This record gives sequence, structure tokens and C-alpha cells, in this order.
Amino acid sequence: MTIFSAPGPASAAEDLGLRVDAAILVDADTGQILYGKNEDATLGIASMSKMMTEYLLFEAIEEGRITWDQEYTVSDYAYAVSQDRRLSNVPLRNGEKYTIQELYEALAIYSANAATIGIAETLAGSETKFIELMNEKAEELGLKDYKFVNSTGLNNSYLQGMHPKGTGENDENVMPAKSVALLAYHLLKDYPEVLETTSIPKKVFREGTSDAIQMDNWNFMLPGLVYEYEGVDGLKTGTTELAGHAFTGTAKRGDTRLIAVVMKAVDENGNGSYKARFDAARTLFDYGFNQFVKEEILPADHKFKGNETLPVNKGEENEVKIGLKEPVTMLVKSSEKDKYTAEFTADESKLKDGELEAPVKEGTVVGKVNIVHADGEQVYGNVDGAPASFDVVTKEAVEKAGWFSLTLQAIGDFFSGIWNKATGWVKGLF
Repeated sequence: MTIFSAPGPASAAEDLGLRVDAAILVDADTGQILYGKNEDATLGIASMSKMMTEYLLFEAIEEGRITWDQEYTVSDYAYAVSQDRRLSNVPLRNGEKYTIQELYEALAIYSANAATIGIAETLAGSETKFIELMNEKAEELGLKDYKFVNSTGLNNSYLQGMHPKGTGENDENVMPAKSVALLAYHLLKDYPEVLETTSIPKKVFREGTSDAIQMDNWNFMLPGLVYEYEGVDGLKTGTTELAGHAFTGTAKRGDTRLIAVVMKAVDENGNGSYKARFDAARTLFDYGFNQFVKEEILPADHKFKGNETLPVNKGEENEVKIGLKEPVTMLVKSSEKDKYTAEFTADESKLKDGELEAPVKEGTVVGKVNIVHADGEQVYGNVDGAPASFDVVTKEAVEKAGWFSLTLQAIGDFFSGIWNKATGWVKGLF
């Protein structure tokens, strides 16, 4: 075991003073959880739902199923929703054509609801079918305790009786903060180009036409906006009566990017507000950037005492060197020292009677290094629910021995067995 400093999620005793129903802070590079408060409680997510719509859109673009300049003809449903002035929308004309690029920018910058419906109808033919895609992708990404009833995050009561089939007229999308963070984590990992649009503070929709409207980004933490925070370039706000004021934010400083999720934020008087959610996100970002530093905990050439090699059966060599696939780099809480251990665990599915079977390729994953507390309790984990683990691989190849060598090994094993039995018989006499 190698002792080093490493953080687990902030304990309940570590009160950051957050006035939220739930919150979580995650390292965007590794998924490492740095802080959690009520993060497994299922709550309303409002327009943070649109991150799933964005994910499915980018996936469809990547797979060539649609293109950015592809045109969408506005349906009666999308038109009716676009005319509701209570909602965040850009004006859409019934039967008129808009490019997917236009609709996406309206979604990502202005959280435009009818534009989101247009994307859903383009991708799946109807929003009802699109909900199936959302749920399938949520399962694939490992989200837990989610329910999608529409593409936008609105309460279905705002959809003028045209909500997706099989959903209730007052249903709303829900998910725990941990799943929201996991969705954001996958979106940023798989499609980081989303930040090129979510970082735009203002843009004019259909500039130069009679439908031109300025889209002000609802993420007021972007540079130049009222609650700006250094490094913020995304990701998605959300507000409904059920969800309150929620926000999934991401910020990067140096080589560290964080994801912060706050749900149902309130001020000191218990009232929800834009300021309350951004204040809560600021507190999380300050905690992450000020309390943690990214360090190489174990180098790639680290040797695990007592586990430097694994035995090999029927190989030209009797053992093979093993080590880390790559250096272990993680965010470390600077105030904690000598409380955590790195522990090697062999992958038993790769072994037979404790040995690898030749031939063995270089780089074969043969186990994991798990990060545990000194008392043996697993304390560090990722947003996907997995424990902290890093691959241990073979550092060289071992070819299978030829028939002559195998014959000699078999003869040696045979006489070794006879000798051991004889020794035991002689010892039994005395």
C-alpha cells in the first residue's frame, strides 16, 4: 500500500452554507466528486433537461443523421408554444423553415422552448418518440432515478394539451443532482464544442429580419454579465415552480475544470431567485478552486510493493512485470495529509489459479488500484457511482513457451510433486 493525500466528498459536517435542496461539485476531467449535499434526492430539473437534447443533437450530427444547415418546418405544436410570452422563446412562424443551427443556438443561449421542440421533432419525428430516445440515452449514460416527460423541462401544463403521449398533463422532468452532473460530465467529455455556444453572452436571432430578437444568455455568470465568475463558459440554467431556481455551471481555471449543480436555491429569506442560484454556484466553485489542487499522486512507473509482478503459466518467462497504465492524477484537498491509501486488486477473471495464461500482451489490464481511507472505508468515488480506480497493466509481453520448454516444465512439475509427497511422507514418520 502507498499512503498519500487524497480527498473524499465533503462531509456533512463541512457546511458550505448553501441554501439549496441539493448540490454537487465534480471534477469535469475525471468525474471525481468533491462535494455533495442531498445529491441523490430526486428533484425537478427544469431546463437543465435541455442538456440531454443537446447531447442527442450532437450525437446525430456526429453520426451524419442530420446536418447543421438542415431545415425544420415549424409544426402547429412548436408554433403554439413559441407564442406563449410567459416562456423563454424566439418567435417562430407557423410553417416557416429554420436551420438546425438557428434552433440549437436559440436553445443553448436563450433556452428557447419551441426551438427545442423543433429539434426533438427533427431527430425523432415527434416529441413523444424523442422522449424514448432521451430515456434510452439516460440509461446508456448511467443516469439514475430520472424521468423525462418532454424535451424542454417545462411542466406539461404549459404545452397546451399537446404534451407527449403517455405523460401526464402536469408531469415534469426530474432527476437527482448526481445524475444531472453525470449528464453534464458526459456532454462535456463527448461534445466539448457545446461550450462554443453556451459561452456566448448575447446574440441576435435572425439578425436583419423582421423576426430579429436579442437572445440574452440566462447564465449570468458568464464574462460581462451581472454575476460573472472567472472561467465560467456554460452550461444550463433551469427555472420552474417545481424545480425552483436551478443551475448546472462549469468553469475552467488553469488545467482544472469543474462542474457545479445547484437545485432549488433560495436567498437568506427563503425566496428563490437568479442571484440565489448563482451565489450557490459561486460558493461551490470557490470551494473547488481554492481548496483543491491537481497533483500527480502516483507516477506511471510506480511499483506496488509485493505486487511488482504476476506469475505466468506456460510462458517463456515465469512472471510478468505490472504497473499503472498511466500516472494517477487527481484533485487533492491541500488540508488533508496521510489519510488515504492506494491498494492493488488483481482482476481474478484474468487469472487461473492465481496465474496469467501465456501468451500475455503488453498493456493487458490485470487489475485496479483503488483509493481507500486508512481505516479501509472507501471514501472517494466518481459521479458515475464507481469507486476511484485506475488500471494496472502488464508492462511487457510474455510469449507462450515452445513444446520443448513446456515438456521440460511438465517434467519438472512432475518430479517436484513426487519430491514434495516424499518429503511429507518422511516427515510423517518422525
